[in-house]
Order: sequence, then C-alpha cells, then structure tokens
Amino acid sequence: MTIAAPAPETDLTTATPDDEITPDEAGSRTRKKRAWPAHLLMAVVSLAAAVYVCQGLWAAPYRNVVAENVSDQGQFEWMLSYGVYMLQHLSNPFFTDLLNAPRGVNLAMNTSSTFYAIVFAPVTHFAGPQVTFAAIMTLNLAGSAFVWYLFLRRWLVRSGLAAAVGGLIFGFSPGLVSHANGHLNWTSGWMVGIVAYWVLKLPERGHWLRNGIVLGLLCTMGFSVAAEALFFAAQASGLFLFVWLLSRAGLREARTALKPVLLSLGVTAVVAGALLAWPLYMHFAGPLKFSGTGFGMKQFSEDLVAYASFPLQSVAGKFGWGADLAPNATEATSFLGVPLIVLFFVALGLLWRRSAPDRRVTLRALSIVAIVFFLLSLGPRLQFLGEEHSNIPLLYALLTEVPLFDSALPVRYTLVVVIVFALVIAMLTDELVRSRDSLIRSRGARIAFGVAIVAVLVPIAPLPLKTMERSSEPVFFSSGRWEDYVSVNGVITSLPLSSEVAVDAMRWQAYTMARGGDRLFKIPAGYWLGPRDYTEAGRHDTGRLGPPERPTAKLFYRAARWGNRPQLTNLDRAQARIDFAYWKIEAIFLPAELTGPKGNLNRDALLQVATEMLGEPEQVDDVLVWRIRPGVDPVDQWEEG
Repeated sequence: MTIAAPAPETDLTTATPDDEITPDEAGSRTRKKRAWPAHLLMAVVSLAAAVYVCQGLWAAPYRNVVAENVSDQGQFEWMLSYGVYMLQHLSNPFFTDLLNAPRGVNLAMNTSSTFYAIVFAPVTHFAGPQVTFAAIMTLNLAGSAFVWYLFLRRWLVRSGLAAAVGGLIFGFSPGLVSHANGHLNWTSGWMVGIVAYWVLKLPERGHWLRNGIVLGLLCTMGFSVAAEALFFAAQASGLFLFVWLLSRAGLREARTALKPVLLSLGVTAVVAGALLAWPLYMHFAGPLKFSGTGFGMKQFSEDLVAYASFPLQSVAGKFGWGADLAPNATEATSFLGVPLIVLFFVALGLLWRRSAPDRRVTLRALSIVAIVFFLLSLGPRLQFLGEEHSNIPLLYALLTEVPLFDSALPVRYTLVVVIVFALVIAMLTDELVRSRDSLIRSRGARIAFGVAIVAVLVPIAPLPLKTMERSSEPVFFSSGRWEDYVSVNGVITSLPLSSEVAVDAMRWQAYTMARGGDRLFKIPAGYWLGPRDYTEAGRHDTGRLGPPERPTAKLFYRAARWGNRPQLTNLDRAQARIDFAYWKIEAIFLPAELTGPKGNLNRDALLQVATEMLGEPEQVDDVLVWRIRPGVDPVDQWEEG
C-alpha cells in the first residue's frame, strides 16, 4: 500500500534493496520496458499539441509577440538575456543596476527565472531570447502534460491511455494555456509534477538521504522557476499528506513511513536552505525590497461563475460560448465549464462508492485539497459575475496579512483544483479501459462515460495563442552604433521610458546583452516589481510596477499612450534637467516603431514633445537621437522680442 493507493506497479512498504531483484520487481521492469513506446507516443503528442498552441510565435519568432501580454514577454526576454550577461560577467543573479538607473532592481523579488536563464543561455546567445522564449513556452506546456502523465502512471492508474488523458487535461487546461500568454513561470506545471512525484517517494525505507537531497535540489530549482507555484505545491502536498495520515491506512503506514519522511525532509531543509539562503535573504531583507505584492487581490480573485464558464481561448469560445470573467487574458485559470464539473462529481461519486477503502483515502485527500484550494481561489470577498460582494468574506480574508499569503494572487490557486480534476478524470478513464476488474462492469456504461469524457473536453480544447507584430530591433542597436553615443556603462533610453506598456527599451538592452560583448548600456525605469518609494517605509509597503514616477517620464508616457501634446514651458524643461541628471542619461533615441500593449504607440506626439523640449534630433541609421548633457539639457528657450 502507498500514499496514492493502490499503486499500479510497486509497493513502497515492501521495497527491497536495490541489489535484490524479486519476481515482482522483474515483472515491474518488464512492464516498464513495454511502456517506453507509450511514453514516446505521449511525448510526441504533447509536443505536437504545444507547438500547435504556440504556432504564432514559431511562425515569426523575431517579429511576433503574444498579443494578450506584450509586456510580460518582453520582461521574460530580458530575464533570459540577463542569463548570458550573468555568465559572461559573473554578475549578481539577484540584483542588477542595468535597469532602473541609478537605483537598480531586486531580481529576487521578480520572476527572474534564473534556472531558465542559465540552462538556456547558449540558445539565447546564438538564437536570441525571442527563440528561447518560444522554446521554453512550448516545452513548458508539453512537459506539464508529459510529467503528469508519468506521475499518474506511477501512482494512480494502470492504463497509459488514462494517464495520457489526465496529463493532457492539465497540460493544456484553460489555466495553463491562458498563462501561456506571456508567463514562463506559471506554465511550468512540469516542475510541480516532479516535486509532487518525489514527495510521494519520501516514505521509501533506506533511501531517505537520496530522497532528501533530490527534493532539496528540486525545491531550489522550483524556487527559481516559479516560487509562487512551489509555495502552492508545498501547501497542497502538506494538506494531502495531513488528510491521508488521519486515516486508518495512513496511521498504519505512518509507523514505518514517519521516520524516513522526517529524515528526508530534514535533509531537504538543509540542502534547500543552504542553496536558497542568498536569494531568500535578497527577497526578504535585500535592497529595494517591498512587502506584499503590486497587484490587488480584489482584481486577481476568481469569479465564482468563471468555474462553470467556457474560456474565450477555446473551441467553445470560438463559437461565442466563452465568458469574459477573468482579471485579464493571462489569468483565466478556471473556466472548466458546467459539463466537466458535472462529470467530475459523477466520477468522484462513482469511484468513491465502488473503490476499495485504501483508494477512498486517496480520493478523500484529493477532494479536501480541491475544496480548500477552490475556496482560496475565490479571494477575500466573493466575486460573482464581475461584482465584488464585500459583505461576504471568504477563507482568504483570514490570510491577507499573513506573510507569503499576502504576496500570492488567489486566482492562481485554481491551478491546483485543475490538477485534482485531471487526476480524477484519469482515474475514471482507467476504469473505462480495464476489461476485467473495472468498477464499471457494464460495457454500455463504459462506452457512455467514454463519450462523455470526450464531449466535456472538446469545448475547452485550446486554440492557438493570439499573436501580433511588434517593432523590430533598430539597426542602431544591432550594428553596435549606439556605442558612439554613450560612455562605458552609461545610460541611454528610448522614448517613452520603458514601463508596463512600453518595454521596447528593455528589449533593445536584452538583445544587446544576449549577443555578448564587453560593453553594455543602462536604462532608467523599466517593467518590474519594486517598492513604492525608496524610503524605509517603502520596504514595508506593498510594491508597484516600475519605479516611482518622475514628471518627465509621465510627460513622455502621456504623449505615447494618449497623444498628449502640451505646450512646454521652461519650468517643464527645468524639471527635465533635474530628471535627466538623476537618471544620468547621455542620449535619448526614438525608433521608427513603438510597440504598445495592443499596437503601436503614438510616435508623432512623442516626436513633437521631444523636439519642443530638446530641439531637432540627429538621424542615426533608423532612429532619431538627442545627445544629453546631464544637468545642462534641455536648455531653456526664450521668445524673441
């Protein structure tokens, strides 16, 4: 008997030393050899499905960008390029002054994805961060489906088909596909699957040291890939094990499993604690830290009706049956649809009613995990059809001020609920394909359930990610001409300054980093999470996107976003001198195209404002350039007469 009883092939409570091969183990090895063709087929299917979803990126990786989240893709491309810079210069992986000059950015408090940045650094250097981004996103979706397929085959089901169904349900669920609109961290469902897989191995006798070391390394990797997802995985695993241990089967198992589990967890704590000491210090006590999150929990809580709705980015959405109840297109994490929810409860009831007692323990633990995470996903107050009911507090209202919970977004807890759905539907499928000892004895009933599974999954089947064209890298940067306009490690910027809605400046810096070389430039501002201000109070306040705004940055932003063209005064120019001196800007440039969140920004308005402020620009290759003397430019203008 195992935690995920009944195990399809092995029994950890009777495991033998590695050098002793029993008849049961020999049979298990034979079955594993036979499983390789199925594993290969599942890998191919998962990869093909992921390429289908990401086809827009692959069609033109250097030009196309996910249309629903241009900014996050630009930010991740910067993080990936920083991996090349970090390895070349042995720079700090958790803090940089390349962004937000002259203050810098605490990367430990952002989705720096150091693991991806280092592992894929060669690809980033030779092919560019655009290709690396598309590759990781594709592998994340495929890997999530494949790893959970392996998890199911090892712990919960006997049938490869059933495991494949469960893996594909999660790997290409509406939640993961929605996060594919820019999030390399939240599409890393494979990481959670591997961690969960190894957590269930902890009761193995005689392997506590190995298991503890491996789990410690996995937690270290998971912290870098998606720290918030690892936090959720720890909560779900802990809750599952707690519920399971309260059962009779769990208490019996605890007599022999408790010692290796505790020893393994002790080793895990030592290994992960040692490897994560630096990033954890930077996160909780490092420079430019903040508390909580820069996103509002009210906005990023799950709408109750969203669970029963179909996603916009799906087959159902294509026919107009989707609902727009998500905080944004990247956070549409539920949207399972009424048919799938009904089938889930039918499957749960059927499996519970006809399963052996040990399997019921697993079902009970999974059900409680789903219920708790469902309640957490709803946030502090009930959201219903887009409206918050402030008079109806929910479970998360007790956690909004609790450390770690105050930095998590409730809507993302839904992904754990989706995993439970995938596991239960896989267990139901396992009963359908078994001919001898199935819990569903009627052939007609098995066929009916099979049709039902297909019918409920087709509407939520994903469509390819929407993409749009973005501005190409200026020759000014790709040719290295920029070096003539800035000193070593000097500061330059495009217009508007880089922000949530304008990440082009970060992209030009990222592509320059990816190519390597001894010289690089810094930029002011940027798109990242940081403190609201740079005082001591700011360290204890919630964060914000980008730096505290300066008047000149606002001026350029309004021109680019809304076409504002104010009549500038010498007071505006005096403020610009102060801001330019603060940033230590040596040059400002304006590309031919400016990428915004839904299309091009207003270049004409920017050109008019910049020219009125700084005079006529210099045409250099395909950009307009203004040289800046910090503390001197812009020079005041006086009317003649």
